[in-house]
Amino acid sequence: MEWLNEHINILINVVLALIMFGLGLGLRKHDFQQLFDQPKPLTVGLATQIIILPLFAFALVNQFDVSSEIKVGVLILSVCPGGITSNLVSYFSKGNVALSVSLTVTNAIITLITIPVLVNVFLNYFINHGGTGSLIMPFWDTVVSIFLVTIFPAAIGMLLRYRFGTIILRLQKSVNLVFPFLLLLIFGIKFLGKDASGNTNISSHEIMSLTPVVVALNLGAIGIGHVVARLFGCSFKNGMTISIEVGLHNTALALLVAGELLGVPEMEKPALVYALYSFGITYGISFALLRLRFYRLKKRNQLG
Repeated sequence: MEWLNEHINILINVVLALIMFGLGLGLRKHDFQQLFDQPKPLTVGLATQIIILPLFAFALVNQFDVSSEIKVGVLILSVCPGGITSNLVSYFSKGNVALSVSLTVTNAIITLITIPVLVNVFLNYFINHGGTGSLIMPFWDTVVSIFLVTIFPAAIGMLLRYRFGTIILRLQKSVNLVFPFLLLLIFGIKFLGKDASGNTNISSHEIMSLTPVVVALNLGAIGIGHVVARLFGCSFKNGMTISIEVGLHNTALALLVAGELLGVPEMEKPALVYALYSFGITYGISFALLRLRFYRLKKRNQLG
């Protein structure tokens, strides 16, 4: 356990790479072709994630009396793409899994640019006060770091799926069940480990004070995703998938950005507390919407 405490940032890199590798194992050319034949859901989902959500998160953090580091931590979380958890929730909620995975991968590629650019904007506004401070995120180092732990392993997974087919498909089903438990291991170490070992040393009081912020982010993101999708005429299935993808974020990537690339453990705390609630809230809302949908269709059929 002591070794894990001392090498937590390395462990985050490894687990994040494994998660993206597992995501790549489930990708097929056919998945992308379907979406490019009907690009509207993908475009609506990406625009909501990349443009609308960070604006919402910026407005949200200014409503709470929290430190500047916490505000930046919430905003870092908001610009991270979805992850394997959003794909699992879409699967369990009978959503469009191909759309969910494609949103995750496409947004992960886009965030190679958006994360270093937007995080530096956040740092200048909240920490550096218009350029008088010195905390910056180096652009190319960040691009390379994120590429090596997200896009590269996903591409390897996709290549193996293409090369070995059904053998990889059986492996992928097991992999997607195991990797979330590796995330839980990271969060446990981050919560319980010592601050000197690269952990956040978060207290129960901080968890309680951060809960309203991250729950509001989660609920607001789900609501925004659902409303925007409906406004643009997406189907119920695609709309629910977009709301899940916008509502759930890659917390491991947020920890990597805040903890390793920026080296500010305080900025990791929103991602940790967010992870406590986001999966349950997102799945619960998706399940309720699905049940409501079935009930309405049943009533409509009875009346018809």
